[in-house]
Amino acid sequence: MKHSKITLTLLALAAMLPGLTSCRKAPTNTSTSGIATIACDASFENIMNQEIDVFEYNTRGNASIIPYYTSEKACFDSLLDLRTKTIVVARELTQKETDYLKGQKKNPRSNRIAVDAIALIVNPENSIEILSVSEIADILTGRITRWDELEPSKMGEIQVVFDSEGSSTIAYMRDSVMKNQPFGPNVYAQNSNMEVFKQVQMRKNAIGIIGVSWISADMRTRDLPREERIRSLQQQDTTVADFDASVKVLKVRRDDNLRAFKPYQAYIYDGSYPLTRSMFMITTAVNGSLGHGFYSFVTGTIGQKIIQRTGILPARMQPRMVNLY
Repeated sequence: MKHSKITLTLLALAAMLPGLTSCRKAPTNTSTSGIATIACDASFENIMNQEIDVFEYNTRGNASIIPYYTSEKACFDSLLDLRTKTIVVARELTQKETDYLKGQKKNPRSNRIAVDAIALIVNPENSIEILSVSEIADILTGRITRWDELEPSKMGEIQVVFDSEGSSTIAYMRDSVMKNQPFGPNVYAQNSNMEVFKQVQMRKNAIGIIGVSWISADMRTRDLPREERIRSLQQQDTTVADFDASVKVLKVRRDDNLRAFKPYQAYIYDGSYPLTRSMFMITTAVNGSLGHGFYSFVTGTIGQKIIQRTGILPARMQPRMVNLY
């Protein structure tokens, strides 16, 4: 009889185990819990890392956003192949791509989340201060190969460094500045935006082409402990009025304008700085899912404030105008 009671007790415990095990499973996927992946153009890595940090922190660890930083083409391929539901890129879906996703029973939504600027950076010892758009095109195509073709200089040959082959930054410069002409032999692709930054710091003759968020002085918060960094990102003062002092940011002027501008938010906003592009977040995530929750966060007030702190122009907030002279 005693043996029967022990057996029944063990059976009852065994029946309870599946329920106990299920309590330890990952949280249900809601707008603020679960796991979601995004594919992001590598040019926007700094921006998206900060968005993810604050979003996950606000969910108290219940949500995990896993980013994959890659080329723009790979982002669209992953969305169209249904391997990811959310991408961050520098162009919108084409009508053909939209129709294809709808044919797969998906409802794509797209939102412009920011206006990014392409910055030109050189070593602080380089005396150059200003380039026109046509001079930039001549450098990229190889028609201008030496710094002394622009002004008296001892810097020698110009070495142009980009982030990586197939990046949206390369595509922008080729399409918008070079008018689809081929790059010259003096143009080199690196493995990352950070490598572009390092090459310019090390090489006096180099010129780097990079998204402005990578050179914002405010990006120094990335070296802070996580909680301190997040508190800094959530501060109300969203003015960014300077760049990293370890490189020199060049002024750029349009060919029909004698006045040149640096890529400050105010000049991105009023169109004075000529090298700008839009940044889009595209998702097929359904309402109530974590992917949609993150999409709503980035396009909402807090997400837009975070973007403003990175040095680029948020789509839904005006910059605070500061005296830059």
